[in-house]
Amino acid sequence: MIRSVVSIVLVAALAAGCRPSPTSTPAPVRKAVFILLDGIPADVIEQVPTPALDAIAAVGGYARAHVGGELGGLTETPTVSAPGYMSLLTGTWANKHNVRGNSNQSPNYDYWNLFRIVETADSTLVTAIFSTWLDNRTVLVGEGRRHAGTFRIDHAADGFEHDTVAFPHDRASAYIRAIDDHVTERAAAYIAERGPDLSWVYLQHTDDAGHAHGDSEALHAAVREADQRVGRIWAAVRRRERLGEQWMVVVTTDHGRDARTGKGHGGQSARERTTWMVINQRPLTRRFTTGAAAIVDIAPTILQHLRIAPPAAVAQGMEGVSLVGEDQPRR
Repeated sequence: MIRSVVSIVLVAALAAGCRPSPTSTPAPVRKAVFILLDGIPADVIEQVPTPALDAIAAVGGYARAHVGGELGGLTETPTVSAPGYMSLLTGTWANKHNVRGNSNQSPNYDYWNLFRIVETADSTLVTAIFSTWLDNRTVLVGEGRRHAGTFRIDHAADGFEHDTVAFPHDRASAYIRAIDDHVTERAAAYIAERGPDLSWVYLQHTDDAGHAHGDSEALHAAVREADQRVGRIWAAVRRRERLGEQWMVVVTTDHGRDARTGKGHGGQSARERTTWMVINQRPLTRRFTTGAAAIVDIAPTILQHLRIAPPAAVAQGMEGVSLVGEDQPRR
């Protein structure tokens, strides 16, 4: 149960005048995974026991955040899933990335996503997507599309929602729950064994539970299960860290829920706009610790950790800032 922001710990500097040995150990390899748990409002994640998220926050921090852009302004963005994913991936709001709903999307690929930036910077880096929704890779990321850069994701585990033999569809969306479990197992195994440089894990069932039951024990149970899935991925990351790799883990959601029933979202109410983030890094900026962070800050944060600078024109278009390290001015 996450209730407060974890305090920042200062790391002692090396003694002045020390020189690195000619045989000093190379800097650790940096890797990142971001996990998106669909449709969990901040007040619910703070109410339900979430030991895995707590463990990650104990290393770094937890804070409330927001989606939806500037209320009433040019960047106002629907509090709907796909627009949220694109804001995370590109560090921009819908007025730039042009995704305003979950269907009939026409992404503006001029605003590069994380995977395009990483693959363009160094195509030898291994990228991976584990997702309960195929469109995340094929439409939003735009894998293989000419206007999206024609790059390829190195490893993908998705599209299972179209496999009605292994995952027969049912009105209660139990098949989505089963797919979430399958996606999690695939992600945990691949991360533990291969350690991809950049991974996205997307899990959907919490949003389905919210739509079906609203604010209820059913939603809380779905959140507890989602936390267990995060725990499997976190265990895989910890295994990789024992090999000397330096991992960033970011967990977030794409929108909140309406205040009346908890079943809907898409508007600009405070509860629909209020989300949350968990990061396993320190020091965290005041923007993070004061709850001012936005979903558009995640891409710059991950790129900074990976030590990858996007092309100047791409960086200029981003509206987020890194949440780790020295405080940066808000754009």
